[in-house]
Amino acid sequence: MEVLIFLGSASDMEVGEEIVHILDRMDVTYELRITSAHRTPEKTRSLVRTAEEEGVKVIICCAGLSAHLAGVVAGETLLPVIGIPLASGPLNGLDSLLSTVNMPGGIPVATVSIGSRAGGKNAALLAVRILALSNRVLAEKLREYKTELALSVEEADRKFSKHSDHK
Repeated sequence: MEVLIFLGSASDMEVGEEIVHILDRMDVTYELRITSAHRTPEKTRSLVRTAEEEGVKVIICCAGLSAHLAGVVAGETLLPVIGIPLASGPLNGLDSLLSTVNMPGGIPVATVSIGSRAGGKNAALLAVRILALSNRVLAEKLREYKTELALSVEEADRKFSKHSDHK
């Protein structure tokens, strides 16, 4: 397994599905676990400590509200950690973003956008980019993916420009 995905709770599964979709598409092996920095701290620590032994190369953490999961994980490992702050609670994810991105010096957490679709997709793609540094096949899959993204924009432009009023 190359990527370990932590969801802070079962309600974060929408984000987990977006991550898994990208990793499946890129043929990256992963494991998805539900664990909490606050409610199951020993389980979280244990999973992180065994991750390197199991061949994990990147850890992705999804959490809302206080969003300490990514920081706790980063404090327990040398592996790259990617945090996805989730939109929840009275601040609609702003608290999650600040908790995830404002780590003390020496405990880095790469942080992607708030939310499920974009945050999950970008975290998965960032993990794939990290893995692609030492995997040419994966790097080629990323190139193909980027080409598909560009083509989809061009297709949309052609579709909508036909309906534009050219003066």
